[in-house]
Amino acid sequence: MDTRFGFPRWRPPAFGPLSTLAAVRSASGPAIRHVSDDLELRLAVTRADIRAAQALRFRVFHNEMGAAMRGRGLWLRRDIDRFDRYCDHLLVIDRSAQGRSPKVVGTYRLLRGDVARMRRGFYTAAEFDLGPLMGKARSMLELGRSCVDPAYRSRGVMQILWKGIADYLLHYDLKLMLGCASFPGTNPDAVAHALTFLHDRHLMPAGERPRALPHRYVEMNRVPLDQLDPDRVRREMPPLVKGYLRLGGRVGEGAVIDKAFNTIDVCLVLPVEAVTQRYVKHYTRDSSDQAAA
Repeated sequence: MDTRFGFPRWRPPAFGPLSTLAAVRSASGPAIRHVSDDLELRLAVTRADIRAAQALRFRVFHNEMGAAMRGRGLWLRRDIDRFDRYCDHLLVIDRSAQGRSPKVVGTYRLLRGDVARMRRGFYTAAEFDLGPLMGKARSMLELGRSCVDPAYRSRGVMQILWKGIADYLLHYDLKLMLGCASFPGTNPDAVAHALTFLHDRHLMPAGERPRALPHRYVEMNRVPLDQLDPDRVRREMPPLVKGYLRLGGRVGEGAVIDKAFNTIDVCLVLPVEAVTQRYVKHYTRDSSDQAAA
């Protein structure tokens, strides 16, 4: 899920009625639109949309989190990589802001397994061996590049993004989500209790378990279990990772240090059913209710 972030406390969304979900379909994606006050959720449909998302990612990852941007991205002040061209970009836009480009205040990058198989694979595969999961690749969604503008982190932007993710999952009938979930910093001993807790309590089953690539492998089991401190686990665990765990997320074996992004990554896998089960109750409501959206 490539969770490069500095968010306040986040809880898994309780999806409410879809009275504000309207049918706006891009040429390449499902109908996703949600409006809450001045904030609008939709998929990127133009190059300007994607450039605005990349600029937000630069401000959060480079300026705030200390990622080491280089080359063209640094010159343009945008976080750019080769996956952007064939991913879907979910955006939250402040409609009240004036300007030539949309003001993107929250974003997630979405890569479906069928697209990854035709293109350059998953971003996560640069850090983890996904072989045990590839039999399910066509039904998988990789989440990445999640971030929210600091000025909007008290306005429920992450909740709005997850409404869009749930709608996207339902549209494509996807079954599994995965991605790199990140801890700030590059010293695994600073988050040793949280990493050990994940390894002890939340590992994927052996036959389905991704594993950090051998040349990047960092041991997660770092603290004797009789010395594991629950308070330190809570302090060290990033808020978004806590949210994924509450939804039933599990991790692969081994962590990876991403020096470019100044993070420690684990491979997190999440069943789609856990995210959509409440949402489906509203999504499949009587068509007369939907018509009023």
